[in-house]
Amino acid sequence: MVNTNGMTKEMIESLAFSEDEKASLAEARKRPVVFDEDCPETTPERALKFRRVNPPRSRIEKGA
Repeated sequence: MVNTNGMTKEMIESLAFSEDEKASLAEARKRPVVFDEDCPETTPERALKFRRVNPPRSRIEKGA
């Protein structure tokens, strides 16, 4: 998520999706997900073997 508190209206508008992009996303939602051999669906057993790339942040670092 982007913190928009320090952004100008023009900067915020530049982040918005165009109508063409919205239409493309709507079409993509209607299509099924197809996995191929280069990108197979991950099983729960395989997901357990993944490692974190970045360390978890503490609540103090998050500003909570």
